[in-house]
Amino acid sequence: MKLDTQDKLDLLEKIIAGYERAVAAFSGGVDSAFLLSVARDVLNEKLLAVTISSPVVPPREVEEAEGIARTLGVEHMVITSNEMEIEEFRSNQPDRCYHCKMSLFSRMIEIAKERGYRCVMEASNQDDMNDYRPGFRAIQKLGVKSPLVEAGFTKEEIRTFSKKRGLSTWDKPAMACLASRIPYYEPITLRKLEQIRKGEEFLVSEGFRLCRLRHHGRLARIEVHPSEVNRLFSEPLREKIAEYLKSLGFQYVTVDLEGYRSGSLNEALDELKDQGRKNRD
Repeated sequence: MKLDTQDKLDLLEKIIAGYERAVAAFSGGVDSAFLLSVARDVLNEKLLAVTISSPVVPPREVEEAEGIARTLGVEHMVITSNEMEIEEFRSNQPDRCYHCKMSLFSRMIEIAKERGYRCVMEASNQDDMNDYRPGFRAIQKLGVKSPLVEAGFTKEEIRTFSKKRGLSTWDKPAMACLASRIPYYEPITLRKLEQIRKGEEFLVSEGFRLCRLRHHGRLARIEVHPSEVNRLFSEPLREKIAEYLKSLGFQYVTVDLEGYRSGSLNEALDELKDQGRKNRD
């Protein structure tokens, strides 16, 4: 039976109420802020938000998460994590997110047990199920709850309800870990992550709210919203961006004429898998 959005909200509240006491993985993004807001109304003080601080998370995202949790009046904890210690993550295989999520959520489960919480929940939504998400396999394996998926919430519905609830995140651009800017099978290094972080922060400072800096070795590939692609070629902005990115160590700077699209590096995944197998043989 297909539920309307109000029915989905009622179902979501019922699902969360069944947790009784829960830890919420909280990135400060659209989905996790909506989930935390609803969970706060249902569980009150029986809720703990946990945010990860690591080399793959821009510091501004952690700061924003702290501010949102404070505004919502939810107990909040920031824990440090270093995915760079995980070989399967550093080598950047297509299942890197599986190993990352296994590590991160295992840590959150330990925190939940230590503090007397019954479960850990996270904010994947129904639309996420349509993309390549090896991390979700780890979430399911560990028994982490995904109430937004269970209630059938789409990204658009989450944004709509977030706006109704007065959440500042309702129109926040999508965000993913910085490692997602590096093509599969190309090793993830701290230097690459730093180049990506600084490059994207620069683009945001120039007014591009939705942007990605894809790291292709010496080449930087910029993705912005399709409506803003032409602006990248305006002077003196074009020269300013190229000069800054080259100062970060890139030799070439290019623009993706298709603009931003979620998971664009997954488009060549099958071909890259085949190539990776050949390289290992």
